[in-house]
Amino acid sequence: MRVRPRLRTILGLSTLAVACGGTRERVVRDCPPAAAPAPETPAAEARAAAPEPFVDQMIAPPGQHPFSVLDLLAFDRISDPQVAPNGKKVAFVLRKTDLEHNRGRSDIYVMGIDGSGPIRVTSDLDSESSPRWAGDSETLYFLGKHEGTQQVFRAAIGETPTRVTDFPVDVGAIVLSDAGQLVFSAEVFPECDAAPEGSLACTAALLRERARKDHGTGTVYNRLFARHWDEWEDGRRAQLFAWTISGGGGQPVHVSRGIDGDVPSKPFGGAEELTLTPDGKGVVFAARVAGQTEPWSTNFDLFYAPLDGSAAPKSLTAGNLAWDTRPAFSPDGKTLAYAAMTRPGYEADRFSLVLQPWPEGQSKILTGGWDRSVEEFVWSGDGKTIYAAADDIGRLSLFAVDVASGGARELIRGGAIHDVQRFGDRLLFLRNDLAHPDEIYTAGLDGKIEQLSHVNDAKVAAADVGVAEQFSFPGHKNETVYGWVVRPPGLAEGAKAPVAFLIHGGPQGSFSDRWSYRWNPQTYAGAGYAVVMIDFHGSTGYGQAFTDAIQDDWGGAPLVDLQKGLAAALARYPWLDGDRVCALGASYGGFMVNWIAGQWQAPFRCLVNHDGVFDNRMMYYATEELWFPEWEHRGPYWQFAKQHEAHNPANYVDRWRLPMLVIHGGKDFRIPETQGIATFTALQRRGVPSRFLYFPDENHWVLKPANSKVWHDNVLAWLDTWLRAPAAAK
Repeated sequence: MRVRPRLRTILGLSTLAVACGGTRERVVRDCPPAAAPAPETPAAEARAAAPEPFVDQMIAPPGQHPFSVLDLLAFDRISDPQVAPNGKKVAFVLRKTDLEHNRGRSDIYVMGIDGSGPIRVTSDLDSESSPRWAGDSETLYFLGKHEGTQQVFRAAIGETPTRVTDFPVDVGAIVLSDAGQLVFSAEVFPECDAAPEGSLACTAALLRERARKDHGTGTVYNRLFARHWDEWEDGRRAQLFAWTISGGGGQPVHVSRGIDGDVPSKPFGGAEELTLTPDGKGVVFAARVAGQTEPWSTNFDLFYAPLDGSAAPKSLTAGNLAWDTRPAFSPDGKTLAYAAMTRPGYEADRFSLVLQPWPEGQSKILTGGWDRSVEEFVWSGDGKTIYAAADDIGRLSLFAVDVASGGARELIRGGAIHDVQRFGDRLLFLRNDLAHPDEIYTAGLDGKIEQLSHVNDAKVAAADVGVAEQFSFPGHKNETVYGWVVRPPGLAEGAKAPVAFLIHGGPQGSFSDRWSYRWNPQTYAGAGYAVVMIDFHGSTGYGQAFTDAIQDDWGGAPLVDLQKGLAAALARYPWLDGDRVCALGASYGGFMVNWIAGQWQAPFRCLVNHDGVFDNRMMYYATEELWFPEWEHRGPYWQFAKQHEAHNPANYVDRWRLPMLVIHGGKDFRIPETQGIATFTALQRRGVPSRFLYFPDENHWVLKPANSKVWHDNVLAWLDTWLRAPAAAK
């Protein structure tokens, strides 16, 4: 299901299990090998066991080699670049894979805008994040662990970090004012609002009391959410607090007191959802105050609150019942810009830029005539231009929006541009594409870009990657649809490669020209598979009507686009082997794999379904964010059962006969694990060759390094089993 990023040696593998031919085996145990049956053979006669997964050394081979999951794990990941106020340095977070502890570990680095460095600022065993510059452009504040809690630390380059805060609960998102005021988020119990010792101390005391009590494990919930994304709710809310760093102590001021919502929003909101006012005396933040209707509401509003707590938060956008977020003030402080949707209950509506005079005045939609959705934006120094990143025809490009007219022109195209900042008359941002992970770039206002960081250059050069090409074709209703192909490296002239047909999730998403650490087409290309990816109706970046087209039509227009897209690719690229194709997808892509199993078997030898929907009825009643299925299928299941059932994969299990690998995470509350178990049950009961790979410690994504390795090894082994056999063995 759609997950919108808020405007994103051998390891221990003790208990991971798979089901192989109806038996449960440990990861390292062999299962009987099997030959690929002919799709025309009745399923009961084609029962076969696929090879058991294997675990290998998690070390990328030296020298030139085909790209693999080992390279994916070896790459260092840059995030959260922050330009110093003087524009001479940039701080950023660098995540490295910690194989020993099976996790990612992040440290903070600083490099010069002139390309000097980078210099490592932190080296603690725990991870540090969220670097923020002080006004002197020499001192950094950041988040780090201290005695089991996350607190704020301070360091200058070359100095040992020192702890700044010692609050009794974890500190979340942070923002610094020029006057040394720290605004931070923390999770607190609403009942602690009036506690004389303060919300933080009261919350810590209640948590200790809960841990001490000798009682059962039963928990009572009086309203939804009972659980969200991958966590069960415990009654706490993320709230904003203000604290003077130079004060030497004192109780933080609860700035968002009375807001029945999370600030920032959960599960992915961050500091981009709040900004300090031009005078430094207040904060504007986004929050959803929906009470009992929270699971089916997308009504986020902007609020203003003084940092001294002298007044309750005041709503600034109460007139808009849809989503308002990403507040940012113009350089002169006279205008507040933010991103807003217009349709309530729809999380994939278009985000337009809105301008509102500050502190009072009538707001206006600036980009209402521009048919693109703004992902993020930053003001120019003179306040006459807003630089906005938006999906556009398979790329996340950067546009210059004229503040006077609202006209948008493309400034930088190609790849994916994000985390955009301005310093002086230049821009700084992260950029990636299908062949390169994120690096830091700068650009002048003429759009000419220069690569600043070179963190992964050597690792990129060592791994052979496939060449990607975009193509288009007439899809549903003969409307233009786009796709991508990736040719495996080293494929001989005249040779054909088996095809991994990847189907993106969302469904309002895109398999565009961007790097991914999960569904990365290069992991298939490096294993010798050609990759085909189609941005079917419902995808983003092709106009809002194209995105909206999937509503109440999950198995209609998108399926036609996939069918026509695969046919167009096979006709255009002779190196694609149309006799050896496997379809793979996750989330909505997993739904589509289940739908394909009952609707479109002919071109495929096998299927891979990760965290996919099996039964639309149970999906509605078991998922957490109800606005999603209610928008997609016109409303609640009990009122619109016909719409929910119109494209329900569970209704066509009698047609299933293609071998399928099913993967699911035990902490996936977006598409609960029972959807994957039900898929596997249906396959096994039908006698269809199948396997269930289960990760009890993963959510909707597979994030741990060891699990990522196991995931890729299993998926590629499944493809090898069914696609490497001679075509005649179909």
